Amino acid sequence: MFDIRSFYEAKSVEDAVDALVRDENAEIISGGTDVLIRVREGRDAGRSLVSIHNIKELKGVRLLENGDLSIGAGTSFSHITNDPLIQKYIPMLGEAVDTVGGPQIRNTGTIGGNICNGATSADSASTMCTLDADILLEGPEGRRIVPIASFYTGPGRTVRERTEVCTCFLIHRESYEGWHGHYIKYGKRKAMEIATLGCAVRVKLSEDKRTIEDVRLGYGVAGPTPLRCKKAEELLRGCLVTDQEAVGEFARMAVTEVNPRSSWRASKEFRLQLIEELPKRALAEAVKKAGGIINA
Repeated sequence: MFDIRSFYEAKSVEDAVDALVRDENAEIISGGTDVLIRVREGRDAGRSLVSIHNIKELKGVRLLENGDLSIGAGTSFSHITNDPLIQKYIPMLGEAVDTVGGPQIRNTGTIGGNICNGATSADSASTMCTLDADILLEGPEGRRIVPIASFYTGPGRTVRERTEVCTCFLIHRESYEGWHGHYIKYGKRKAMEIATLGCAVRVKLSEDKRTIEDVRLGYGVAGPTPLRCKKAEELLRGCLVTDQEAVGEFARMAVTEVNPRSSWRASKEFRLQLIEELPKRALAEAVKKAGGIINA
């Protein structure tokens, strides 16, 4: 049984915001794959729920006139993976969210919930960090745009206010055009597993595919929030794709920018080993996808 005080089906984003303002005990529910677990476990028992699950404007992927991609916060993982625009422009994101849970979870869970939960283990988060996504929030004071780099404030915490609805994510054209990437999720088993570590790497190669013009490295579970390793990125820019010494330094620099902890899934020491190893593997796959040859 779920201890829920009331349930309200919002008809629009504005309606949802109004409902949240009216009831200080209310919180948002969309797919419910996380919220209902918290209710069942007693952490959110007795709360009022405002559902945004059936608001059409929150669903789908759109290519805007300026070339940016807009991903509705209410879009399920399965729809993201199979969306033609995602497959064409940022297949890495589709591959990352396809590692979430099982088919039932992926059909129901949404990218908005995955990001707004604030969990460092969220499979979409490290990839969205490397995409420099902007997050659109709608609240009683109007709309605001928050860069994902400023969104997380601590474990399970974000800057989103209780009365705000996350409406969509913007991926700017300059963050996907000419870029290729790869996401690696490490867990104790291959399916139905929360990440022990998530590693996302995106690269932009020179025209002759020999030089790394730009690179982005993101992690999940390498700290209390999803994060980017910008010192490591700076070190690798301008290097040849065949420069294994530079790749090794890139991976070692990443270790200095993280702060993993020990948990029942893995020790801090083991996570540090993964933090050094996985970016090398993810980088190699990203370079291959970009048309580069590692062992030239």
